[in-house]
Amino acid sequence: MAHSTMTSPPQMSGVGVLDKASLLLGVLEGGPATLARLVSDTGLKRPTVHRLVVALERLRLVARDGQGRFALGPRLGDMVVEARQDRLKAQAGPVLAQVSARTGTSARLHRRRGRMRICVASSEVLGGEPMPVGTAFPMKSGAVAQVLLAWEEPEVLYEALRGARFSAAMLSGVRRRGWAQSVGGWEPDMATVSAPVRSPEGRVIAALSLSGPISRVSRNPGHQLGCEAIDAAVRI
Repeated sequence: MAHSTMTSPPQMSGVGVLDKASLLLGVLEGGPATLARLVSDTGLKRPTVHRLVVALERLRLVARDGQGRFALGPRLGDMVVEARQDRLKAQAGPVLAQVSARTGTSARLHRRRGRMRICVASSEVLGGEPMPVGTAFPMKSGAVAQVLLAWEEPEVLYEALRGARFSAAMLSGVRRRGWAQSVGGWEPDMATVSAPVRSPEGRVIAALSLSGPISRVSRNPGHQLGCEAIDAAVRI
């Protein structure tokens, strides 16, 4: 007996191959499924299901779990993140401006893209070295990289720590405090504090940073700016 997970009839586009792919993805919304389950729940022929699900797998719209079952693929999650990005930047703009004005620091929002971190929004303080939106840096040093990596899975951390200027112990400290700090880097005379921006589900999706002159925020800026960074990140 079929045990379909689709609770309402799927919307149809009128384009056959797309509608069939949509049926498959609709089943997988309910969790991983075997090929036989996909055939049963969609009513499509087995060769058709196999051909489409393998094609979706190549596109990373479908993946396999540890038992070899089909599941929604990582590209769908990436699409969700991208769809949220414009909303995230719109939400971040006023917060960055406010915290920059209050602290006298350059406030920026950064996203991770593979092995790089990218500035996606900023509110710059006068007199500082501006960081244009779109500026990218390797994930090997700095407070922002530490925050973007600290809550990652162990296998991701293991690979990321190769050649990095921070250690697993330092990332453990970041998780404990809720912020990271660094001195120098993009701006040699500046110090930076960074805190995680999380999705509603608790996943770290960005890092907020506050940067100011070492002469003013000291070489241990976390004590002065750590709470400000966390508060601003939570508001975003």
